[in-house]
Amino acid sequence: MEVAINPSCNTATLIPYVPSGGDPWDTSKIKHVYRRLGFGGSILQVDNALALTPDAFIDNLVDTAFNLPPTAAPFWANYAVSDFVDFETENNQYIADWRIQTGNDIINENLRGRLAFFWMNHFVTELETISYAPYLFQYYNTIQVHALGNFKEFVRSIGINNNMLLYLNGFQNTNNNPNENYARELYELFTIGEGNGYTQDDITETARALTGYNHWVEPGADIYFDASTFDNGSKIIFDQEGNWGYDDVIDILFAQRGPEIATHICTKLYKFFVSPSVDGPIEMEIIAPLAQTLISNNFELVPMLKQLFKSEHFFDKRALGVIIKSPIDYIFNFVNESTFFYDGLMNAFLYYAGLMGQVIYDPPDVSGWQRDETWINSSTLTVRWLFLELYINYLFNNGYEFTLVDLARDLSNDSNDPEFITRVMIDHFVPKPLYTAADYDIATDIFKWDIPQNYYDDGTWNLSWSEAPYQCLLLLVHMARMPEFELK
Repeated sequence: MEVAINPSCNTATLIPYVPSGGDPWDTSKIKHVYRRLGFGGSILQVDNALALTPDAFIDNLVDTAFNLPPTAAPFWANYAVSDFVDFETENNQYIADWRIQTGNDIINENLRGRLAFFWMNHFVTELETISYAPYLFQYYNTIQVHALGNFKEFVRSIGINNNMLLYLNGFQNTNNNPNENYARELYELFTIGEGNGYTQDDITETARALTGYNHWVEPGADIYFDASTFDNGSKIIFDQEGNWGYDDVIDILFAQRGPEIATHICTKLYKFFVSPSVDGPIEMEIIAPLAQTLISNNFELVPMLKQLFKSEHFFDKRALGVIIKSPIDYIFNFVNESTFFYDGLMNAFLYYAGLMGQVIYDPPDVSGWQRDETWINSSTLTVRWLFLELYINYLFNNGYEFTLVDLARDLSNDSNDPEFITRVMIDHFVPKPLYTAADYDIATDIFKWDIPQNYYDDGTWNLSWSEAPYQCLLLLVHMARMPEFELK
C-alpha cells in the first residue's frame, strides 16, 4: 500500500478566505478544519458550522480553546513521595489514570487538545524516564495553561517545570558541576532551531545562568531555586554580558533572537497544521509574515494562529489530504466523526496507538515524533487496520450494531441506494474523493454483500433490513484499508 504525499503546490496566500461561487463554504472545508484544528467533527458539528462564516467559525474555535480552563487537578497532583502509602502501586495507577484523562481531554477539546498534544511533542519529556505521576500532571497542566498563550512565557515556565528539570538534567546543573543538556535543547529544539544563531559558548554560558534549581524539601516535592548552587559570576550570552540568571536568559534570548524563534515556531506549527512540505515560496510568503505577526504581538500565539487558520492558504483545496494521520489522529478522528460509543475504551485506544508507534507521554527521544511518513510501515499499517476492525466488531457484538446503521442513515438521509450510501459514507471519512470511480464501485459491491441484486433494483432493500448493520461493518472495515483513509 502506498500513501503519496506531493510536494507543496499550494500557492494561495494569507489573505482571509472569503467564500465565492467557485470556492464555496462547504462541508469539506469544515471537516478539514475539524481534522486539523481538532480530532474530527460530528455530522451535527459540521452542519452547525455551515451556518457560520469561516471568520466566525475560526474565531469561535480559537477563542473557545483560549478560554478553556485547565483540567482539574487530581488529589495527588502535588504529592511528594512520602505522601504515598504504597508508592509503586499508587504511582503506577495514578499515571494510568492520568493518561486516560489526557486522552479524554484531547479527543474532546478541539483546538486546545490539538495544541496541547503538539506542545507535548515540542517541549518533550518522556514518561519512561520520569515515571512520576505528580510531575506528569504538573507538566500537562503547564502545557494546557500556555497552549494558546504567550510563547515567551511558555518557554519561561516549561524550563523550571519539575518534569523538565529532571528530564533534561536541570536538577543536576550546579555551579560546581554544570550540565548543558537543557541549555542545548532550549536553543536547538525549543526556540531557535538547530545550528541557527547560537554557539557552543552561548550554550556553556547559558547553562551557568540556569544553575540553582537543585533542591527539594524531599524527593518528589517541588524543585526550588537555591542561591548556594547558582553560578554567581559574569556570563556572556548572545554578546550580552552580566551576572545572568534564569529569567535573564529568557529575556535575552527573545530580545536577541526573536526573528529566529518566530520563524522556527511558525514553521513547526505550519507543518503540523497545514503541510509537511515547506519550500522556498512557502517560507517567504507564508512563514515570514506569520513570524512577523508573532513578533508584532509580543509572541502572543492567538493572532498568528487566527491569521493562518482564516487564510486562503489554509482553506485551499491543495491543503486537503496532505498530512498522514498520526495513530492518535487515526483513532480519535474516526471516533469523533462517527460518534460511535467509546465509554471505557480510552485505555484500549491508547494501547493500540502505542502499537501503531505513538505512546502518549512517551515520544522516542527529546526531538519527539517526526510524524507523517514515519507513521507508516508494514507493521504499523497492519495494526491500524486491525484496530478499526476490532473496534467496529466490538460495537457490532456488544449491542451497538445499529449505531453503524444510524451513521449511514444520517449521512444518506435514509437512502436505499447502496451506491449513494457507500459514497457518502466514504466521503465523510476521507479528505478528498477517492482516486477513481472504480474505487467506489468496489466499495459498493462490498457494501451490497450477499443481498440479491433484484432487491436493490426494485427498491425493496433499505437500511432497516436486519443485514444492514453487518453491511455497514463490511464497508467501514474495507474503507479503513484505503490509502485515502490514512490522510487528513
